Amino acid sequence: MDPLAIVDKAWPLARHLANLHAFAYRLTGGLIGHRSPVPTLLLEHTGAKSGVRRQSPLAYFRDGDDLVVLASKGGYPQHPAWYHNLRANPETTVRVKGRTIPVRARTANPGERRRLWPDAVRHNRSFELYQRRTDREIPVIILEPV
Repeated sequence: MDPLAIVDKAWPLARHLANLHAFAYRLTGGLIGHRSPVPTLLLEHTGAKSGVRRQSPLAYFRDGDDLVVLASKGGYPQHPAWYHNLRANPETTVRVKGRTIPVRARTANPGERRRLWPDAVRHNRSFELYQRRTDREIPVIILEPV
């Protein structure tokens, strides 16, 4: 049995937990939520169609000055909504602990993805499982400070 099958059924609950995570992160300046259990940032993104501003807690790691996140969505067949939003509106901000950082988001090119993928898996082993669960290539997103 796929260990993520329970998560698949509980996706609506997971969304509410992510909102609670983001609330606690904002309220405490990242004291609660930055490590949960991997380093987590809050990504601001604007709805591609709705224009509504949202926040998503995402695992991240650093690559020099850049921050790197993955559009894994637990290995679901489709990309997460925040990824579509970033493609439409790449200029945004992230919160890392108590600091707000303006960034420009872009999808890693094939060479960058090959270089960054092992770091992503080293930081969060779940990414390896998520990639095996899906036929889509999980995008690696580079958040470049502006």
